[in-house]
Amino acid sequence: MSRLIVIGGSKGIGNAIVSSLLSSYDEVVNISRTQPEQRAGNLKHFDCDVLSDELPDIESADGLVYCPGSINLKPINRLSIDDFKNDFDINVLGAVKAIQKYLPALKNGSNPSVVLFSTVAAKLGMPFHASVAASKAAVEGLTKSLGAELAPTIRVNAIAPTVTATDLASKLLRNDRMIENINERHPLKKHLQPQEVADMAGFLLSNKGASMSGQVIEMDCGIVSFKI
Repeated sequence: MSRLIVIGGSKGIGNAIVSSLLSSYDEVVNISRTQPEQRAGNLKHFDCDVLSDELPDIESADGLVYCPGSINLKPINRLSIDDFKNDFDINVLGAVKAIQKYLPALKNGSNPSVVLFSTVAAKLGMPFHASVAASKAAVEGLTKSLGAELAPTIRVNAIAPTVTATDLASKLLRNDRMIENINERHPLKKHLQPQEVADMAGFLLSNKGASMSGQVIEMDCGIVSFKI
């Protein structure tokens, strides 16, 4: 039986991933603090906080996606050490905990693949992003290290999106003027929709991405790649 595990699949990008991949797996397991909106016979939900609760036992899995993240934007003099610790816990240690837990399950799967999430701010220097950029840079290092360590059995890749229209980014997109300003900053004159990111995750999980591991895919609408 094909099985996908999604950590944090009830909202935003995670929710889009669950929705778009329900038809691709015999079972999709969502591990999250909140119930998903979807109702499907092959969707299984576990109420769980990845940082504080014990993760459920799962025997086999063909894919693991770790979606939890944070956008904690403050000047460096207003960021506390706890801010850095909290962002690191959510973005890095939660992912490590999930991978360690489900490594045996992935080894029992078919062409197993792990997808993590970074951000364009890990490569593009942006004011007020010190905490989240530091954490996501660690995710990119984790992606490359584990990709090498787990080859050829398990592929590990990451997606680094720019601003995406989710609840997490709602403060950045809270009115038409802010949306227009965000779009103007990007050479492609747009920001991302969750489904676009879900499509990339689906590609990396599938056999179409079978030759890719240790990669960080910039979904940047040109903001990192171009200077126009």
